[in-house]
Amino acid sequence: MAAGVAAGLCSLVLNERDLLRVAAFIITLPVLVAVVTAVARVGLRAQRQITPSRVQVGGRAEVTLHLQSSGRLPTGGLLVTDGVPYALGGKPRFVVEHLPRHGGAQLKYGLQPMLRGIQQIGPLKAVVTDPFGLAEFERELAGSTRLVVVPRVVPLRGVPGGSGLGSGDDGSVRLNAGKGEDDAVVRPYRQGDDLRKVHWRSTAKRDEMMVRVEESPWRGGTTVLLDRRVVGHRGAGAASSLEWAVSMAASVCVQLHRHGHQIRLVTETGGVLITDHGDGSHNDALLLDALAALQPVHQREINCPADPGHGQELIAIVGAATAASLAQLIRYRTRGARSLAVLLDVDAWGPGDGESDPDGAAALLTGAGWGVVKARPEVPMTQIWADLCRTGTKRVSGVGT
Repeated sequence: MAAGVAAGLCSLVLNERDLLRVAAFIITLPVLVAVVTAVARVGLRAQRQITPSRVQVGGRAEVTLHLQSSGRLPTGGLLVTDGVPYALGGKPRFVVEHLPRHGGAQLKYGLQPMLRGIQQIGPLKAVVTDPFGLAEFERELAGSTRLVVVPRVVPLRGVPGGSGLGSGDDGSVRLNAGKGEDDAVVRPYRQGDDLRKVHWRSTAKRDEMMVRVEESPWRGGTTVLLDRRVVGHRGAGAASSLEWAVSMAASVCVQLHRHGHQIRLVTETGGVLITDHGDGSHNDALLLDALAALQPVHQREINCPADPGHGQELIAIVGAATAASLAQLIRYRTRGARSLAVLLDVDAWGPGDGESDPDGAAALLTGAGWGVVKARPEVPMTQIWADLCRTGTKRVSGVGT
């Protein structure tokens, strides 16, 4: 408009009618655009769908954006941007040249998260321009959608001999002796239960959906301790020793679940992250969600005011620790209770302060009756678990003699 006014003044001074026509057009065009924009009333709606909503580290999820136009006129010149965290990659951008009136469009892009966590995808924003390119405005079409990135679960084999029985002895004979039909438990329906196991007679009687749980007799409980101290780990991002420890804890818990064990997942302070229900059921999704949301702490020492295993078997996944920290684990554990440890040689993940001493820590725990395996990043997780199982079996033989 300023250029139009300037051109109009020049046309009067120079007595140029053609220039006056140009000035009139330039002044009228913004007014015309304002009127068209007001009449058009661009209406946009959008929905975001993430499949799946829970994905492992290194896996792939697909995001589908459904755009819908509800304005009086077709929408054109649409720039769509979705908010994607840096850990999941760059922000995807789409240009929609034409969106018909009361029509829609479907946009897709992929995500391959490399770091666990609870991620928020969004908001979804669109920049709309008029046909003349004079007006531009931004609208938020959709809010945020949660994507749960769970730690990587490595398939493991076997369990330590006698694991899950509480006393450290091999209970295979005890489990098989007098074995009859599988136990049947009827309990209220929980999200994720198989609808094929709905017990309709109990459902009708209690006026509440009930499911039938058929499992082998409960084998007892195992406590998995995860050391999440910042000072106890090395490296950064997905290649850090902390992320390896989280993945190891997830793999161990899932493996023990497959063998019918009840799990308690605790931290270096003895605080419970998640525990299985007392009816013998378990849910791997809840376990992995808890590990996905796990955050490191800046506590320097392992500080358990009581036995972190509560008398159950204990599998501890520990980073760099001093003798005082390990004493906290040893102090309340009796030799009759099975105690196993995976000690991380954290200096192999990255340079540190030189205070890590996995050999000394292993000697201290072994002297207290623990089964110990040292872990390094180049050693497969399956091999470390197999070594831990053999260590547990040897200890069972030692207790029985």
